[in-house]
Amino acid sequence: MNKKKRMFELVDLLNRARRAYEQNDTEIMSNFEYDKLYDELAALEAELGITLSNSPTANVGYEVLSDLPKERHERPMLSLDKTKEVERLKEFLGEQKAVISWKLDGLTIVLTYRNGDLVKAVTRGNGEVGEVITNNARVFRNVPLKIPFLGELILRGEAVIGYKEFERINSEIEDVDARYKNPRNLCSGSVRQLNNEITAQRNVRFFAFSLVHAEGVDFENSRMCQFAWLKEQGFDVVEHYLTDKETIEERIAYFSEKIKENDFPSDGLVLTYEDIAYGQSLGRTAKFPRDSFAFKWMDEVRETTLTEIEWSPSRTGLINPVAIFEPVELEGTTVSRASVHNISIMEELELGIGDEIQVYKANMIIPQIAKNLTRSGVKDIPEYCPVCGGKTEISVVNNSKSLFCTNPKCQAKQIKSFALFVSRDALNIDGLSEATLEKFIARGFVRRFDDIFHLDRYEEEIKAMEGFGEKSYVNLQESIAAARTTTLPRLLYGLGISNIGLSNAKVICKAFDYDVERMLDASEEELDEIPGVGGVIASAYVSYFKDPENVSELKRLFNELNIPKEEINKKELILAGMNFVITGSVRHFTNRNELKSLIESKGGKVTGSVTSKTKYLINNDTTSTSSKNKKANELGIPIISEEDFLQMLS
Repeated sequence: MNKKKRMFELVDLLNRARRAYEQNDTEIMSNFEYDKLYDELAALEAELGITLSNSPTANVGYEVLSDLPKERHERPMLSLDKTKEVERLKEFLGEQKAVISWKLDGLTIVLTYRNGDLVKAVTRGNGEVGEVITNNARVFRNVPLKIPFLGELILRGEAVIGYKEFERINSEIEDVDARYKNPRNLCSGSVRQLNNEITAQRNVRFFAFSLVHAEGVDFENSRMCQFAWLKEQGFDVVEHYLTDKETIEERIAYFSEKIKENDFPSDGLVLTYEDIAYGQSLGRTAKFPRDSFAFKWMDEVRETTLTEIEWSPSRTGLINPVAIFEPVELEGTTVSRASVHNISIMEELELGIGDEIQVYKANMIIPQIAKNLTRSGVKDIPEYCPVCGGKTEISVVNNSKSLFCTNPKCQAKQIKSFALFVSRDALNIDGLSEATLEKFIARGFVRRFDDIFHLDRYEEEIKAMEGFGEKSYVNLQESIAAARTTTLPRLLYGLGISNIGLSNAKVICKAFDYDVERMLDASEEELDEIPGVGGVIASAYVSYFKDPENVSELKRLFNELNIPKEEINKKELILAGMNFVITGSVRHFTNRNELKSLIESKGGKVTGSVTSKTKYLINNDTTSTSSKNKKANELGIPIISEEDFLQMLS
């Protein structure tokens, strides 16, 4: 085999997998397979002495995609060289002592303090450039806003969300397809929110794992001393111990047992030389620092037989494959099923019923297929939906093949839609579980949302159903009666428009002053300009209301519901109807986004370019010859400073 050609193949495959995971929160291969291919690529690079410019062994991340401000790190944040072999760690240790700690699986954050105050928080990003998330870090559960130390302090740590919190948040998301796949994805989305109120609700925790700089402090050349000092300053630090080559196996055994009951996700351990000067004297390679080494868990793998592929339809029409296999013991529990995620992964594994497979738990928690030993090949992908019998089709989404039901009237789609409609954040109707809805739909009691408000037509039939009776029926009717009084955002969310959650629904309703006619006539451009909405949601919203049947459904619901008129405080909206453009640096605000948020909270709008509709251009350098200033002068638009703007507000 041509080894250089194989390198190109591996770089392309690994980059696609990482891009899908980090940017789109999807998986096109298992962690096990990714690590195996990564190691193969690293071995080829070492053998050939060649590293491709876009190799994942040389690049430590992708450019961030959100609207958060970007900032370049003073020092590049490199990834760590890693191994699954204890002997390799002993080689690394030699005669040195090292600090061993968890390698937490969340989002790495750099915090900066000055004069005792938290002044900046930046994500790792691609290792060179990160996103500024200072406002979000301020609402982490355990990050101190003030510390005793008054000099400049820079430290690194991991923002994480625990498994219990992950399960709580997912349990509150009615749409199965919208649930987060793992705590890391949830944490990444929570930390990088534009609205830190959402971050605050997610209970993000921060654990310090490295001190970068502490002005004028003598740490006696000791990493352990640094950890102790950080604890004194009020930080939670990652669990850590001093070790050497004589005790390393004992320490790894301890962590291996502890992870089974640990609430926070970890994908391994980290060793860093205790002797700071010694570690720093070793410098770094182009890819890794030489003072630290990562240990990844040697996965417990069991062989078993694949007995079935279960195809599970969802509200969006996506039909998810789930592997069912002969039960095996893994990491102390019995497992018999694992999500395969999509058809692409099935094809990669050449997965067929009856195959002998190896299974493991990713991070010792999530069951996954590691390897298919017999590879009989993918067959019997259902041509018809297992619920409604409608035709299925394979579509490519985020570079992965997935199976969808094409029948818009699919019962599964209806059940999920109705379940969302009656959920707590929507109409909040107790007594209508998915199982109950499925029975009602099958019997023809419910075909449209408004049918729910007329279930009294079927009183005797419902009382006679298994699991129902007089009391259950009365309770259901009382819940339905209470649900008739609701709010416009709850109703909009309950319609199940793709990507629109309750918070988006509130923002949209407020932007249009709760005027339903304006909302129905809204264009993609108008919606796209609403903070927190964006093009994807705008497109889904407009497409939904282009369908006359959806508009009719909404109007029928208005006949059933009582929606009190929202009181809008017009006095606060003193900038209503005004368009602003912001350019240049700001002095009175953390960044331009903070100024933009203030303008929008007062009813104004912020756009990116100066046009005839612009009311004011905000630029502290009012005499600048920049293109925006030049355009504003040509159009006769006032150029004002931050001070001018703040005076305008007062």
